[in-house]
Amino acid sequence: MARRVWPPRCLLCHERGHAGLDLCPDCAAGLPWNRSACGRCALPLAHPADACGACLRSPPPQGRARTAFVYARPLDRLLPRAKFHGDLATTRLLAQLMAREWRHDTRPDALVAVPLHWRRLRERGYDQSLELARPLASALGLPLREDLLRRVRETAPQSRLDAAQRRRNLRGAFAAVPGATMPAHVVLFDDVMTTGATLHAAARVLLRAGAARVDAWACARVP
Repeated sequence: MARRVWPPRCLLCHERGHAGLDLCPDCAAGLPWNRSACGRCALPLAHPADACGACLRSPPPQGRARTAFVYARPLDRLLPRAKFHGDLATTRLLAQLMAREWRHDTRPDALVAVPLHWRRLRERGYDQSLELARPLASALGLPLREDLLRRVRETAPQSRLDAAQRRRNLRGAFAAVPGATMPAHVVLFDDVMTTGATLHAAARVLLRAGAARVDAWACARVP
């Protein structure tokens, strides 16, 4: 009913949306899809590959990695609105786009959003990865499990650190929830994948806790 009364409007340019999205055809055509990438870390490549050179030398703990977008214009105008401002219209749009892109992918047994530490959650008031994962899981018909993984140590913001510092920063940051039944195939979800350190740390914990396979999804990959 609401869509019939208020037709969708593009969140980027405010023109009329299309195909049930808050996105106009021109802005949709400019989205930086990440469809040519490394299959293990989602690094954008000139040609898609099962593994890039870095992943061949040092395989990451996740089996596969998928990101819908490269973190570039105009995605870099949308994602911060969901990440830092709790913009639910933008969250809904990004989840719709990811669901359409991944609707034919292999279905995991569970989707797990990378959690915030409780202090960061209290400061921000919402968990951006979880808010993106909820509509994504619903659209794909996946169980969203919030009872498998906890962030048990508060860490410095990853954006301020280099790759080596990011890895050190995340040591001991996550723990599996005691007594939880671990699904065989879990997909970890995060909003942005930069070096992959956060997803790697969380994946190792889930694998040690009994998951047979852990894959990684994120909305965007920093090139």
